[in-house]
Amino acid sequence: MDTTTKTLVIRFSSIGDIVLSTPMLRVLRARFPAGQIDYVTRTEYAELVKSNQNLNHTYEFDASRGFDGLRALKKKIKDEGYELIVDIHDSLRSKYLRSLRGPRRVVVNKRVLERSMLVNFKKNTYKEIVPVVDRYIETLKQFGITNDGRGLELHIPDEVLFGVSGRMARLQLNRFEKVVGLCPGARHVTKRWPADGFARVGAAFAQKLDAKILLFGGPTDEPVCNQIAWEINNQVGAERATSLCGQLKLLETGAAMEYCDVVITNDTGLMHIATAMHKKIIAVFGSTVREFGFFPYDPAAVVIERRGLDCRPCSHIGRSDCPEKHFRCMTEIDPDQVFSRARDLLGQGV
Repeated sequence: MDTTTKTLVIRFSSIGDIVLSTPMLRVLRARFPAGQIDYVTRTEYAELVKSNQNLNHTYEFDASRGFDGLRALKKKIKDEGYELIVDIHDSLRSKYLRSLRGPRRVVVNKRVLERSMLVNFKKNTYKEIVPVVDRYIETLKQFGITNDGRGLELHIPDEVLFGVSGRMARLQLNRFEKVVGLCPGARHVTKRWPADGFARVGAAFAQKLDAKILLFGGPTDEPVCNQIAWEINNQVGAERATSLCGQLKLLETGAAMEYCDVVITNDTGLMHIATAMHKKIIAVFGSTVREFGFFPYDPAAVVIERRGLDCRPCSHIGRSDCPEKHFRCMTEIDPDQVFSRARDLLGQGV
């Protein structure tokens, strides 16, 4: 294979998985600097890679079109004549897209057997813990491609940065000693630390470190973000928390996080966006564990989890409720501990 190789990368969803693919795109581009590298993802996540300078083109798949849309997309891919297809999703949809005659295909190893053994039988058969970033890159090892160690990245256009800077200027963040980002949402309930914990940590930062609190999330997270902001302001007796939840697109969220000194987050896609923005991270993990590969891709990040529970992990992606009905993996995480670890991470420990 030479530098003119035409490569297609497939990853339909979700936020975190797509951000975690950015190191792979960078090292793939370094290996084939003059090649064509394109990406397939769902429309709602396309902005995460459309401006990525390591890509030539992004195909947007509208999931609402169902199989008709997938079939039309496959025809476009076939007509383009790719030489290499890199499937880092390995779903039914991605299997369908990659089932073309001609292209060479490489597929991510998701460690499904090990994952199933750990979730269903609590038997840890992982020989080593391989972050998802490195699982993606290992699909390309036959081409001499290795990790460059530069971590995650987001390519945010100047116009997005400029627009967010105007919005942040109105918050007059320079009046505060610290700016703390909170990401209290997550798609699955068992990955959400209770809202009261976030409120207590936010209030502690406002009262003890003269901090401004910013809350981030998507439209479905608005109720909890608004609740937390109200509780913080009520405890402090001043407008110290502002919810930006549902007001920012994905890249805008990354640009806004640039103003934060630390981000406290659940195991969610915004955690990976904050990591890509090189923020100090405090991540609260409940039903999921390090073996699955989704811990923050930054050795300096702090993960807080309730170890020693026989029921953990109960899922590799999260659940709608606690199967044991006690939710100890989250309810037994102390807000004072989270605040203390975050304060230490900022060099503000006493």
